[in-house]
Amino acid sequence: MKQFIKYYRVSTRSQADSGLGLSAQQRDIDLYLSTYAETPWEVLAEFTDVQSGKDDNRPELLKAMALAEETGATILIAKLDRISRRVSFISAIMERKKLNLTIATMPNADKFQLHIYAALAEQEREFISLRTKQALAPLKGTGKLGGNRGNIDRANEAARALADSHAAKVMDTVLPLKEAGRTLQQIADTLNKSGVKTARGGKWHPTTVKNVLARSE
Repeated sequence: MKQFIKYYRVSTRSQADSGLGLSAQQRDIDLYLSTYAETPWEVLAEFTDVQSGKDDNRPELLKAMALAEETGATILIAKLDRISRRVSFISAIMERKKLNLTIATMPNADKFQLHIYAALAEQEREFISLRTKQALAPLKGTGKLGGNRGNIDRANEAARALADSHAAKVMDTVLPLKEAGRTLQQIADTLNKSGVKTARGGKWHPTTVKNVLARSE
């Protein structure tokens, strides 16, 4: 019988207490188990860390990995960034030969593919951070981004530049989906499941997909 160990990570105690963020991870894991998992299967245990994605101190993850290596069970995680946002941390986990790991939203990805995806995601975050700093550089020394018409115009121009740049970057994914007849909601769901963020680093919704398409016209 296939055995699984569920692992969750939320960023704040309030999220853990309220279920915000946790419910979405539970939904994705349950969807994997009902759709992709070999039957019969059983869940041995569940572990939840309340830590920032930049904090690699994960006591509950260590417990999950120890149990997985002891029993041969597979650790099941909703998304790759629930492990960490640092590719070095993810890489170290992937190198543990006795550890079996499955990402629910990437059900067919092997360890090598997950490693590559983690590296690409980290590069994208670094690029977005650099681009944001460069776009806002002309506003440094003004005291505030607002305050007078000139500063407001420069801030708006920087925001538009960021949005246009990001729209161009995701268009290679969005446009084929639109041409294939996918709805705005379906496109948003695909981007979210792939770990792609909006220009502001948030989740995709039909309205944000519509705005990106409008910028490409």
